Amino acid sequence: MSGVKPVVWVLLTGLFWIWSEVEGLGVNWGTMASHKLDPKTVVQMMKDNGINKVKLFDTDASTMSALAGTGIEVMIAIPNDQLADMNDYGRAKKFVQRNITRYNFNGGVDIKYVAVGNEPFLTSYNGSFSKTTFPALQNIQNAINEAGLGDKIKATVPSNADVYGSPTSNPVPSAGRFRPDINDLMVQMVQFLAQNNAPFTVNIYPFLSLYGNDHFPIDFAFFDGAPQPVVDNGIQYTNVFDANYDTLVSALKAAGYGDMPIIVGEVGWPTDGDKNANINMAYRFYNGLLPRLASNRGTPLRPGAIDVYLFGFIDEDAKSIAPGSFERHWGIFRYDGQPKFAMDLSGRGQNTFLVPAQNVRYQEKRWCQFNPDAKDLSKLGENINYACTFADCTPLGYGSSCNGLDANGNASYAFNAYFQVQNQNEMACNFQGLAMVTTQNISTPTCSFNIQIVGTYSSASRASVYLFVYLIVLAVLAL
Repeated sequence: MSGVKPVVWVLLTGLFWIWSEVEGLGVNWGTMASHKLDPKTVVQMMKDNGINKVKLFDTDASTMSALAGTGIEVMIAIPNDQLADMNDYGRAKKFVQRNITRYNFNGGVDIKYVAVGNEPFLTSYNGSFSKTTFPALQNIQNAINEAGLGDKIKATVPSNADVYGSPTSNPVPSAGRFRPDINDLMVQMVQFLAQNNAPFTVNIYPFLSLYGNDHFPIDFAFFDGAPQPVVDNGIQYTNVFDANYDTLVSALKAAGYGDMPIIVGEVGWPTDGDKNANINMAYRFYNGLLPRLASNRGTPLRPGAIDVYLFGFIDEDAKSIAPGSFERHWGIFRYDGQPKFAMDLSGRGQNTFLVPAQNVRYQEKRWCQFNPDAKDLSKLGENINYACTFADCTPLGYGSSCNGLDANGNASYAFNAYFQVQNQNEMACNFQGLAMVTTQNISTPTCSFNIQIVGTYSSASRASVYLFVYLIVLAVLAL
């Protein structure tokens, strides 16, 4: 954490409600983890840190139960793989009854939005959801309206910023338009959102501007000034967030809805899994973003407060890494609910720092390491690959926090990650005699060999299945 202020834990939780000066600040709560914190613990973390808005990625009953009666404003979600089902109005009505109206009571869940899909128009999806998203949006909102909740609850479609852009001949925000291949669809969707007084939701990731593009001006990804700003009709843009946001404003204006409310559904910076994903850069990003939000000055084309959900709240070690290894490291909190760095959510410099999760239970202080007495190393590679198939080894990648380990260290990291996912089952630290259990912490100054928390039953069940499969594989290899 070189260059980062020491983390100060302020435990007087009543002080944290003053951060609400950052109007509209929420968090994304993803749950793709091998060992999940108890939902009640997570909700208490939100309350302790003054967070009163949360965006979910499903409608899990235990999550909803934990949020009931808290007053925390909730955006629930319909995953992309359920959009086709929502094209049937009867099923859309049942979804609303099961996941919205049942919680609509005094002391229930304060649902304000329904996210219909998640970035369904990504170019990488090759149009897989282009025909099902808009009908699903219509059916869900109409079902909400029919239930008498249309004035309170709005359906929206969280979209990636790749649904709009500027032509290469004039790459400035004022030239923003929706992507040509989906323009007609986006205009229809925006018209429907406007008819229901619903917002347009967009995910903006300055980090991705750097990822895979070594020529992108790094300072433009942050908020502390860029030596060569983008000039658009006399307006100077010194950061990619403002430029991206205003490109959307221009696209909405071109569609005839320049005043449509906008929600930034996701914005943040990962802390591992890439050379540009680390604690220092994340601190720099948030240390610029939060004061900007607190100022309520908005962007050049849309002055005023910006409605934002930080991404994300807690790391997710079981999330897909298809987009990149950084996907498992977006949290402002670690997997165990401990803050990664000092972070003043108020954006006012009021020394209000993150409050960690309370009463977290950890597994025993045991690690799995490479066995230095192992004789046959011919199968070391395949055992490491196996371990990393069922556990998170992304910190070992190029530019990541554990990239500096030697060959034995890499093996130890992989074996320990698997051992922890398997709830420290002795048989999960063998790897054909290549591994051994130790009570000595084998972490290094730059690489943490984590001990997992005592997770939920579902996580433990999944771990047992993985171990069973592993034992079968060993039996087959022994034949």
